[in-house]
Amino acid sequence: MTNVLIINAHEVSPYSPGRLNASLVDKAQTLLQSKGYEVRTVSMQDEIDVEEQLGHFAWADRVIIQSPVNWMSVPWSFKKYMDDVFTAGMGGSLCAFDGRSESDPKKNYGTGGTQTGIKYMLSLTFNAPEESFDDDNEYLFQGKGVDDLMFHMHANFRFFGMTSLPTFSCFDVMKNADIERDFERFETHIMAHF
Repeated sequence: MTNVLIINAHEVSPYSPGRLNASLVDKAQTLLQSKGYEVRTVSMQDEIDVEEQLGHFAWADRVIIQSPVNWMSVPWSFKKYMDDVFTAGMGGSLCAFDGRSESDPKKNYGTGGTQTGIKYMLSLTFNAPEESFDDDNEYLFQGKGVDDLMFHMHANFRFFGMTSLPTFSCFDVMKNADIERDFERFETHIMAHF
């Protein structure tokens, strides 16, 4: 049996109620349960109990982070979740501190992860059009891709010893959305990688 933890990192606001991210979480849950997987979901609107969250990570074989990209990062409430839960997990449940030894304190930073064998996937929603990435002629990202932008998130999970699955992204969701196509692509992505 495969256990999947899905975290909806969206912070609900009057500007962005989070319907797309919630729909993607629901779709992933439905698809994975149809494959016989056990699924747990967490939302930033939930009351977050740190020990319970660490228990979710201990239980999970796979983790999906469903998040909008706000100001080139995750929403503040998920950053707070990370600060609280990930820091509490440094004593061994997520990592054995940072992996360095007293005998050689300048080497092996980030190698203390205890979550080896667990895979994670970033699923992201952007206002930016897809064409703004991976193009040297585009002003903002200067030829960099989505995973370059989200390197900090990948580094967090690598710190725990986790392995990434290919990232999924929905683009231009506010000004030029194609939600039906996004849902079709998401279903194909989930079925191919889980």
